[in-house]
Amino acid sequence: MSFATETKAELARIDPEKKCCMMAEIAGFIRMCGVVGLFGKNGMKLTLMTDNPAVARHYKKLIKEYFDVDPSLEIVMGAGLKRGRQYALTLDDREGQKAEPILRESGILSIRGGMNIFTDGIYEVLIKTKCCRKAYLRGLFLGGGTITDPEKAYHIEFICNTKVLANDVKKLIGSFVDLNAKITRRGKHYVVYVKEAEQVGDILNILGAHARFFEFENVRVKKEMRNKANRLSNCDNANMDKTLDAAGRQIEQIRKIAETQGLASLPEKLRMVAILRLENPEASLQELADMCVPPLKKSGLNNRLRKIGEIADKL
Repeated sequence: MSFATETKAELARIDPEKKCCMMAEIAGFIRMCGVVGLFGKNGMKLTLMTDNPAVARHYKKLIKEYFDVDPSLEIVMGAGLKRGRQYALTLDDREGQKAEPILRESGILSIRGGMNIFTDGIYEVLIKTKCCRKAYLRGLFLGGGTITDPEKAYHIEFICNTKVLANDVKKLIGSFVDLNAKITRRGKHYVVYVKEAEQVGDILNILGAHARFFEFENVRVKKEMRNKANRLSNCDNANMDKTLDAAGRQIEQIRKIAETQGLASLPEKLRMVAILRLENPEASLQELADMCVPPLKKSGLNNRLRKIGEIADKL
């Protein structure tokens, strides 16, 4: 089971305690995955599609509890972005299932100038409180969201059908402290997404997926520790390369002196350092300094090697 599927399964087990949060979550879900059909003069049919059976059962129960109407549930084969097996919840006015009043209360169906119109943003009346904003966001995620396995990448997104809805979802996410979503176009859809690891974790917490949050954090900490170890290892390797490069250059200078005028021409202190470097080509400056008699400070050894280099350059 994927991380996204596990996240939705956990969220589908949450039962909102307040009526306002129930309505907010239902409205968010309908807004993301609802399809409305019209028939007759005022008849309507609302179909909610999901590929997750736990999510389908959750909203069948939630809608029945809030509206006292039982949506029909059937398995269908999806198309487009929703390929494969889909679970369709249906509310049909012809069956007395109150599709129209549900659409009105969720803010999707409105009246302007005496005519019914369908809106495409978030009905702000439903998200006045923080608990309702969390519930609405949960409905949005269960209806059209996904999250990447943190082992692969840090990414959570909400796939919206219109730019208006995408902007409203971005604004809703931004209403929580330190969260900042972005929007991109993907084909005919607008995708609201967050990639910052800490923010993705915060959203999991806000949605109520606490078990997945701890799993996410565990993976994130392990990855950071691995990355830190790799950086330290790379740094050590780089330092070793620098040490070997410097040692190679110093040995060339010492050999140049030995071949032209002999090491005996060097002052005793410089000659001691030159011989130690020839005998210990892979030693670091600190290791070489410790070998001297008496031991030198690293800066003192470096000063003697610099003088040897100046003598070699003059030859």
